[in-house]
Amino acid sequence: MNLVVRDPFWRQFGTLGNRLNQLNRVFDGLQVDEEGDTLGAWSPTVDIYDTGSEVRLQAELPGIDKKDIDIRVENNVLTLRGTRERSEEVNEKGYFRTERSYGSFSRSFALPNTVDVSKIEADYKDGVLNLVLPKAEEAKPKQIEVKIG
Repeated sequence: MNLVVRDPFWRQFGTLGNRLNQLNRVFDGLQVDEEGDTLGAWSPTVDIYDTGSEVRLQAELPGIDKKDIDIRVENNVLTLRGTRERSEEVNEKGYFRTERSYGSFSRSFALPNTVDVSKIEADYKDGVLNLVLPKAEEAKPKQIEVKIG
């Protein structure tokens, strides 16, 4: 019989280590301009869902011009890249805080083998990028009728 000792302290310590690693990844790309404002420390939020016949991806890219968005598929990995530029400098009294991040971003997603990459479509409207990733015909679900014999 083997005795296993469980120590909740070490489990919490491991969780803390994981959280610190996540935080470190956030600050890895952090850049600060001469005023101390944050640059390049952002990543757009993304929703991905499967409709059965296709996979859909929606990315929030507010304040980004269509020409500053780069979408690529390489080795079944979809990569979104872009840059959000600071639109103007504010030098007025009463300007207390800057929270929006600026700079480059890159997000990559492994695609299932069922996606037909030659038929991917992209649409960009009101700061939301919509990608439709159709599945290959052989990958789409098929209803099979069960016969009673």
